[in-house]
Amino acid sequence: MGPWVFALALVGLTPLAERVSFLTEQVSYHTGPTVGGLLNATFGNVTELIIAIFALRNNKIAVLKYSLLGSILSNLLLVLGTSLFSGGIANIRGEQKFDRKQVDVNSLMLLLAFLCHLLPLLFRYSGISAALDTGPSLHLSRTASIVMLIAYFAYLVFQLWTHRQLFQAEDEEDNDNVAEVAVIGFWSGFAWLAGLTVLIAILSQFVVNTIEGTSDSWSLSVSFLSIILLPIVGNATEHAGAIIFALKNKLDISLGVALGSATQISMFVVPLCVVIAWIMGIRMDLDFNLLETGSLALAILVPSFTLQDGTSNYMKGLVLLLCYVVIGACFFVQRTPPNQADVPNMILKPPTEAA
Repeated sequence: MGPWVFALALVGLTPLAERVSFLTEQVSYHTGPTVGGLLNATFGNVTELIIAIFALRNNKIAVLKYSLLGSILSNLLLVLGTSLFSGGIANIRGEQKFDRKQVDVNSLMLLLAFLCHLLPLLFRYSGISAALDTGPSLHLSRTASIVMLIAYFAYLVFQLWTHRQLFQAEDEEDNDNVAEVAVIGFWSGFAWLAGLTVLIAILSQFVVNTIEGTSDSWSLSVSFLSIILLPIVGNATEHAGAIIFALKNKLDISLGVALGSATQISMFVVPLCVVIAWIMGIRMDLDFNLLETGSLALAILVPSFTLQDGTSNYMKGLVLLLCYVVIGACFFVQRTPPNQADVPNMILKPPTEAA
């Protein structure tokens, strides 16, 4: 029954995520763009956040890290790549142009997130004492998480208040949608949001509880299910919306959806989970292991280079998609031993010590 429960829960999460996105948009009509932006930041990745909370509560740190990493990879390579490819095909005789301002800001935030993930990993390879003691890595991760949360709230202030003009192009292009009249009231929208969040929480608990049994039944690694399959379902709404805007030649909005969501996961959800684990007495750090951290580095650097000239075409989108396929194939063939499924941060001895 486990695999069927897992599959049906994933299928059920997709329309719920779409309705949450719709309701958040409706509520933002009543609150204005500033509060609406905060609501989108809060509810845009509610599926990933709830899955992360249940994984943390069940002490499944590996599943938690994999699902959050997968969401970042999906937004930066799959969602962004499909958007650029679709927009390029729709405008195949020319190039699409976009404002680089928001791209530069999001790229800087993502690079800061990568630095905070990289340093705890390097602790394990910096010497024998660091390899045998996870304390420094854990303390560094908690400090870095606090720094990331501060940086994220500064990013919200920067984007929504002090430097809104830098992101004004996106707002102007979406002016027709913002001018629409809400079809539901303010409090009705909040009530529906609360109800759907409860349903998402119930399905997310089924997903977390059955993912390991499904891994054994389907002969797929937990890392593949968490990094590739879960984020595709969780990001389905954002994926569809980004493609539609790209086809309409509103690439700034597509970039805001993909890059903004990746920034939110890496700079808010991940460090928030570390802080919550700290409060609960659970040893969770920012060390995502070598393969996962390397994949994160490529997922951040490749789009940054791809978008540096302010233009886009279908070839750039295709390259991003192929990068995602290769990373997905890597985790598909990866097999984690059962006794290591919930021990993502194994103590590794340096090569000289192992010899």
